[in-house]
Amino acid sequence: MSVLNNWDDWKSFLGDRLNSAEEKGMDTSAVSNIAYEIGGYLADKVDAKNEQERILSDLWSVASPEEQHAIANMMVKLVKNNGSH
Repeated sequence: MSVLNNWDDWKSFLGDRLNSAEEKGMDTSAVSNIAYEIGGYLADKVDAKNEQERILSDLWSVASPEEQHAIANMMVKLVKNNGSH
């Protein structure tokens, strides 16, 4: 089963990756830039697997680059605050 199939699994997966990156010394700016790149890739190449991903994909598709950065930053905050349970 893919982590993309379940929203909580996806958040947990992202939270674990975020923790790992921070433990290796990656700063918040670098993490945010990677989140932006991943967001673009997912929006262009991966079909949404659940309602939450569909909403993010729809928002991403109408957002300006600055707004896409904001979405990526919010996802980083989300998983940082409660992605891993």
